[in-house]
Order: sequence, then C-alpha cells, then structure tokens
Amino acid sequence: MRQPIATDQAPKAMGPYSQGIVSGDLVFVSGQGCGNPATGQLEKGDIRVETRRTFENMKAILEAAGSSLDQVVKCNVYLRDMADFAAMNEIYASYFKAPFPSRTTIQAAALPGGMMVEIDCIARKSP
Repeated sequence: MRQPIATDQAPKAMGPYSQGIVSGDLVFVSGQGCGNPATGQLEKGDIRVETRRTFENMKAILEAAGSSLDQVVKCNVYLRDMADFAAMNEIYASYFKAPFPSRTTIQAAALPGGMMVEIDCIARKSP
C-alpha cells in the first residue's frame, strides 16, 4: 500500500507526483530543491544556500512521514555544475552523521527554475 505524504512545510508538488510516498517501512521523497514553502518562490543563492534549503524541505517531508534525516539510507544528488560538488558536499555532510547514507551524485544541466541542486532520498520510517 502506498500512502502519499503532504506537508505545507515543504514546497507543494507542481505536477502529477507526491512530495513523498510511504510504502511499508520505507519513505520515498521526491526530488527537492530550493523552493521556499512560505513564499512559494525559489530561495536562490550560492550552492550552499540552495543546498541548505533543499535539506530543510527534505527534512520537513521526512518528518511528516514519521521519519527523519537520521533514517535516510540513499540519496541522489543532481548538480547543475559539478564544480559545486565540494561546497554542496560540505553542507550535505552537516545534515548527516556516520554511518552516512549511500549516495549518487550526477550533473544535470537543466534543473527546474535554474536551480543549482536537487536531491531525492529513500529513508526508513522511524522506529
């Protein structure tokens, strides 16, 4: 059974998808970027600013699903420019502790709205 997750603490889905889905004891969070849920606008800045906002959005969806960043097992990171990897990685590391989730990072030249980063994840529900 799939249970959709929706929270006003993260940007609303802007298409035919859910912010997240709970299936069994797993939470699947759709790709998040730097959208500010309070303003409805992208919170653009340097890669550090955009990565922080992205993680705050993911965190809100995970919490609405009964999970947390501590329960993340896999992340996919999409960067507009791989030259931003080190700065993104610095912020990424501040949101997790060991053992770190598995991760894939790829370049994606065309992210929605000109965002610099988009991240999705899979997490377990909190015990």
